[in-house]
This record gives sequence, C-alpha cells and structure tokens, in this order.
Amino acid sequence: MKEILPHTHGVVRGIEGVGRSPRFEGRFGRMFRTLAPARFDEKDLKSLAAAMVAEAEDPPTSEDQIDAEENVGKDPKHPAISAGYTYLGQFIDHDLTFDPASSLQKQNDPDALVDFRTPRFDLDCVYGRGPDDQPYLYEDNGVRMLLGRKLTGNADDPKARDVPRNSPEAGPKRALIGDPRNDENVIVSQLHAAFLRFHNRLVDLFHGPHADFRTIQRLVRWHYQWVVLFDFLPTIIGQDALRSILPHLDASTGNRYTADLRFYTPRNEPFIPVEFSVAAYRFGHSMVRPIYRLNATAQRLPIFPTRPGMAALTGFGEFRSDLAINWKLFFDFGAGGTERGPGRIQPAYKIDTSLVNPLGNLPLSVAMQVSSLAERNLLRGLRMGLPSGQDVARRMGIAPIPDEKLKVGKAIEPESGAIPDLRLIDISPKFRGNAPLWYYILADSQKAFHDNTTPIRLGQVAGRIVGEVFVGLLKGDRHSFLNQEPLWQPIPEFLNNGKFGMAELIAQAMRA
Repeated sequence: MKEILPHTHGVVRGIEGVGRSPRFEGRFGRMFRTLAPARFDEKDLKSLAAAMVAEAEDPPTSEDQIDAEENVGKDPKHPAISAGYTYLGQFIDHDLTFDPASSLQKQNDPDALVDFRTPRFDLDCVYGRGPDDQPYLYEDNGVRMLLGRKLTGNADDPKARDVPRNSPEAGPKRALIGDPRNDENVIVSQLHAAFLRFHNRLVDLFHGPHADFRTIQRLVRWHYQWVVLFDFLPTIIGQDALRSILPHLDASTGNRYTADLRFYTPRNEPFIPVEFSVAAYRFGHSMVRPIYRLNATAQRLPIFPTRPGMAALTGFGEFRSDLAINWKLFFDFGAGGTERGPGRIQPAYKIDTSLVNPLGNLPLSVAMQVSSLAERNLLRGLRMGLPSGQDVARRMGIAPIPDEKLKVGKAIEPESGAIPDLRLIDISPKFRGNAPLWYYILADSQKAFHDNTTPIRLGQVAGRIVGEVFVGLLKGDRHSFLNQEPLWQPIPEFLNNGKFGMAELIAQAMRA
C-alpha cells in the first residue's frame, strides 16, 4: 500500500516500524513488552469496524432540535466534555509524534524507525526547527510568529487570524506551519493559530521586539504543559485517576509531582508506547461530532462534504474567511453562556464504541486507502501486534469486562422514558475473551454510562495508560516546568478565578 498524502487522518508517523522484540525501545516502544499479540481474522475486524460506525444522522433543522441535541449533558452536576477537547487532543497528538517518511512506504524494520518529533510537550509542531532554520514561520525580527489573513464571524474576536499560507497561482493554499497535519480541519487549524497568537501575546507582554525568543518560547511551552496537566488530562481521565498517578498533586511543595508510574517505565529516554498511540489515545475518534457550529453567524457545517462543492470543515487549504471560531462554543470560559440559542457550548460526543457515520467513509483528501477510520484503527492494532484488551486489563490488575457486557454501539438516551436505551448489540463471539485493545478501551469507558447527564471519561485501562504516559513524558523532559521549576505557576494576570486552562490561554491569545 502507498500513502500519497503525508498528513492522512489517524496515522501516527513511523509507528508501524516499531520493533517486536521485548528489549526494543526507541522513540516508539511497548508498554507491556511481555504480553503476546492478540490474533484475529481480518474479516472479523472489518465486521466489527462496520458495526462500530453509526448510521447517518439527519441534521437538525429547527433551533429547538439543535438545542435538544447540543444541550445533552448540560446538567451542571454532570458536565459533558466540551467539544474543544476533541481537537485539543488532536493538537497534542501532533505535538508528540511525527515522522515525515510514510510508514506504509517501507518495510516494518524495527531499527529503521525515526520519530522526527520529540516525545515531549514542547510545541515543536508550532515552532518547527526555530527561527534560524525555518524563518518563514516567523516575522522578520525572528521573535514573533507569523500570522495569516484576518477572519470574521466572531464579534468577540476582531483580531481573529488564520494560520499563514502560501499563495500559489493555482491549487489549494497550504498552511505554512511547523506540522502540516494541524491544517487537517478548520477547527484544529484555528487552534494552531491560537497558539501562534498566544506566543505573540507574551512577546507583547515582555518588551515587544526586544523580547528574548528563548524566554518567550519557554513560557509558552510551560503554560501549554500546565494546560495539558491541569485541564486536558483531568477532563479526559478524571481528577481521581490523575491523583492516583500524582498522589501529592495538591501539595504546595516541590514534591507535588512525585509520580506513581506502575506501567510506563522507560529504561532510557521517554518513548511513545504503541499501546498508547494505536489504541488508548485514539479514544477521541468516538468524540467527533458530525456537524459543528463555529460562530453565531455561519451555518453549522459537517466535518466532511457529502457531495462535490459542499461546504465542510475539511482542511488542507484556505477556508472561508467568515468562519472565525467563537471558542466559547468549544470551551468553558466561565461566563455561563446561554442555555438556549447559538451561544451554548457544544458537547463532544460520548466516549463509546460508536463512531459517527462520516468517519466510516473518509474522503480522498484524508484517506487514500481504507476509508473507514474504525477499520484502519483495528487493522493497525493487528499489524502492530497489540495484546488484547483483556490481557492488558489483567496485567494491570483490573478485572476484565465480562463477555456478556462487551457491547457495540452508541450510548444515548431515548426521548421518552427513564430507562436508557443504549442501542447496543453484543460483540461477535469471535472476540469473547480476546477483544482488540482499541475497541476494549472504548467499551471500558462506555460501561460507565447511565443517562445523558453522565460524562463518560476514559475507563480504568485507558485512563491509566494515558495518564501515566502524559505524566511520564512530562517527568522525563528535563526542560519541562516539573523539572526546571516545580513551584512555577502561570502568569497571575492570566488566571480566571485561580484557574488556567485552554479557555484562559485562548482568552490571552485573543489580545494579540
């Protein structure tokens, strides 16, 4: 097989070249080296993938229908995960791993793997190789990040900007950014632009053109790492799961980051486990909505076009200038928002064993070969020799999900009646006692569902894997704030009621 585009959806660069030897450890490696690979028939995996893709949804036509759909999980006691975290997770993934050579164009040579992205939260997807080596990413002074054209549509952000792009005489205008995958869709593209603007905000705050680039870069990275640790991670795995890994997190002393890492234990340098990249961290695929509202003036747009010429959020080219994102529709800025109407926060879809229908038929601009994202994930797990979900659970000291509770489908509540209608089917007997790891981590999360006010976070297996890898990478980075200055905190004027998360970072970016 051959991949033509170097930035196709759902591909972790170089991941398929990881060695199968239990002693192998490079930029990619194995978390559970002694577990045997799970064996499956590809036909069975394709059947499971088809069952995991939901039926096409008719878009709501009235404001009342939209309100009913988008206010799912709005109970303040059980808040849903906001839609922005789906794409923040995608941005983080692109920051951690990147191999510009397509893994499908070479043999699976364990010694050939090169990950040109450092496995750190260091924003090299934004900074590239720096102003000396990639000056086209920066303004002439080499301190400020270069921004793109002005965007409209969000009255609260008159300075909204696109990422910088080239200007060919014909063809799409490609993004000029550190990692071209961050132009994969309109949402992650504008999230990338927010980080460019946050950098420039710190430049303005620290003496403008006379600011020291390295100092600004370090501060941007540390604020980003704070968002990862104190906003994204607890949102996805839960505060209790985070505190089980960092038991002293509430302390005010330097030992607050003493970690209990039971399974992610690199022998040398930090690495990305394939169990993380190919399975646990792909939970976000189930959170994708088929349609999003970007601002109060533009119509809601689908993630992919269903017919030629149809407006959609597909990236890798210049999008309409009136699509400036109102981030209050994606993150909680603490202003409350309106309970009805176009100003509410859109929730992400629940983490369950269902993917929205468009992800079952990816367009050619995203995937040149297998068009079903579920099928791609399951087949990649097979080819990477991942252990079964049950084996990983047992290795972690967690009782596996009973076979009769392994279900496939979407966790939703019916319009009437108090009993949740999970609309689930039993998993094929082919996977009883031996389920693919990616499917299993979704099922592990889904079993927490009770009704539409239940925020489904990652279950025990994936929560521990994702939490330990994130904390381990931060601890293993000698330049992270955990190691350089463990008592460091974000700039006080950036805080909102003592909190600094993605909403507060964007609020500061909007001032640049």
